[in-house]
Amino acid sequence: MTLTLNDIEVRAIAGVSASKQEELHAFGIFTVKDLLEYYPFRYEDYRPKTLSEVKHGEKVTVEAKVIGLPVLQRYGGKSRLSCKMVAGPWMFTATWFNRPFVRDQLAAGRDVVVTGKWDQKRSQITVTDHEFPDRGSVKTGTLQPVYSVGGKITQSWLRKTILQALEQYGAMIPEILPQSILRKYDLMPRSRAIATIHMPEDTSDGSAGRRRMVYEELFLFQLKVQAFRVLNRGRMDGVVHTVDNATVRQFVRSLPFELTDAQKRVELEILQDMRSPYCMNRLLQGDVGSGKTVLAAIALFATVRSGFQGALMVPTEILAEQHLRSLQRMFEPFGITVGLLTGSVNGRKRKDLLASLQMGLTDVVVGTHALIQEDVFFRDLGLVVTDEQHRFGVNQRSILRRKGYNPDVLTMTATPIPRTLAITVFGDMDVSTLSERPKGRVPISTYWAKPGQMDRVIGLVRRETEQGRQAYMITPLIEESDKLDVQNAIDLHITMTQALPTVRIGLLHGRMTPSEKDEVMRRFYSGEIQVLVSTTVVEVGVDVPNATLMVIIDADRFGLSQLHQLRGRVGRGEHASFCVLVADPKSEIGKERMIAMTETDDGFEVSRRDLELRGPGDFFGTKQSGLPEFRLADMTADFDVLEQARGDAAELLRDGHFWTSPEYAPLRDFLQREQIFQGDLMD
Repeated sequence: MTLTLNDIEVRAIAGVSASKQEELHAFGIFTVKDLLEYYPFRYEDYRPKTLSEVKHGEKVTVEAKVIGLPVLQRYGGKSRLSCKMVAGPWMFTATWFNRPFVRDQLAAGRDVVVTGKWDQKRSQITVTDHEFPDRGSVKTGTLQPVYSVGGKITQSWLRKTILQALEQYGAMIPEILPQSILRKYDLMPRSRAIATIHMPEDTSDGSAGRRRMVYEELFLFQLKVQAFRVLNRGRMDGVVHTVDNATVRQFVRSLPFELTDAQKRVELEILQDMRSPYCMNRLLQGDVGSGKTVLAAIALFATVRSGFQGALMVPTEILAEQHLRSLQRMFEPFGITVGLLTGSVNGRKRKDLLASLQMGLTDVVVGTHALIQEDVFFRDLGLVVTDEQHRFGVNQRSILRRKGYNPDVLTMTATPIPRTLAITVFGDMDVSTLSERPKGRVPISTYWAKPGQMDRVIGLVRRETEQGRQAYMITPLIEESDKLDVQNAIDLHITMTQALPTVRIGLLHGRMTPSEKDEVMRRFYSGEIQVLVSTTVVEVGVDVPNATLMVIIDADRFGLSQLHQLRGRVGRGEHASFCVLVADPKSEIGKERMIAMTETDDGFEVSRRDLELRGPGDFFGTKQSGLPEFRLADMTADFDVLEQARGDAAELLRDGHFWTSPEYAPLRDFLQREQIFQGDLMD
């Protein structure tokens, strides 16, 4: 068996003592491979510049000559050392803090290279590093890597140890990518890439090394996911839906609108999956209002016509009730029965529905988490649709799936890119994208107002209601909070009632009972309530075509995708619609959110910016998301590379030579180590 860098303990590197090895273990470094792949997070630039190139406050390295006597001042246990120097036409003061021993080395006329922060106003460099060329320079002219260190591990020791590891074991770094891919993207060999990341000759050299290793990380990850798909697709026998095209066409023609080209394309993708013998696992992503629900309805219709039952799981009762109403309208002419199962369905009603599901008398059930309770049984579950799936944990989704024998799974989300990343990079999912909005959807104008402009905002609410339209006003919290100084729904309701005494204003929040919420929503939907003051319970599931104004108070308290979801509650009718963000953000992120919302109403762009601002971990809740952790790759900055890697991995696995050619042996070994051939279910 060939010895690899993963088999050699880090103690084997010259200069690593038993105690240092223990310290390295705390950083997750156990082997030579671990150490060589412990990459710097930035570089210190020790390449000399002239002071005319440098801006005030920047860090700089300059080659200088001592021209004055050093002056040492002591105060308490601290000291300050100052010395006049000249660098080209510039004269400046070099200042060291708490390094009195340097004074004896600063002889007049001696050359010195100093690095530090440039204070242009005082013509002063606060020195953090210095070297004397007559003693030999180590850092001057280089980019020095900066690592995460702590304990007894210092930057200088770690730099020296990694260079020693490269000297001892660099020749053993294996190449894993095939030559065809190295040529395709002009990537440097693996051993050189790792070496240049640790000791780049210049910034372009370091960038090229990083580019190579970022591609490798993303490619290997995609290869793992794609190989799982290829190897397990044949094993996952699923439900075969036998509905014919004519029957589906009849249903589609009965709808009161025509499908967009994007919807027609996605419909074909879904039906093709449903008719195949393997289990469908498809993600349907599309912006707010792009028409995902109708595609879910087509899939559920095909399921019932094939002799199976369908389930639609949604995060809130309000959304479940809306889906129930819309599915009943669409399915009634075809004799398809739709049931509702939420937390508030209980007693006799619940027992009857459970019995009906078990006997197969209810064709489609819409529900919340109540669908995954132990006493819910289906006669023959053929399709599971999950809406806004990020609100359900992996376990909750798999419990519902297990209520049938490998039913097809269709997952829907309205916040495309980031959640798509979370789901599709990790799991056996195909992706369908609705990239266009249905005809007739009105663009929404978005404005950012400061709290001091509230009178103008109230004036806009008055104008819309006088024209017969309706408005939402959203707040982050229900009642007073000591921790968050935010306007709350109850206070806002009082304020608006006093400001607009002739306008009918309703209140909706999460602490009301389901029946109270239903009543308020029914009155808003019918137009009896003109302005609805609410917490974020309306984020999903309310479709009121007459609502043309969305006002969000303390908008900087919300994430970008949540703001976009809220904005999507208006603009559903024929009238011009508006969204007003009332906020005075103190943080830069808060300001960036407001700017992003006013600049675009494209959900794909909004989600991309949200991920940039919050980072994937914060965005998804890292514990549940299953997001992979990469050493170098960044799923936001390197999204294009992720897409390339995904395509390359899929193409390679389609090539029959992959499983036999010696060129791909390192990749097959990688898959073997990752236990892809075990066939465990990925979610």
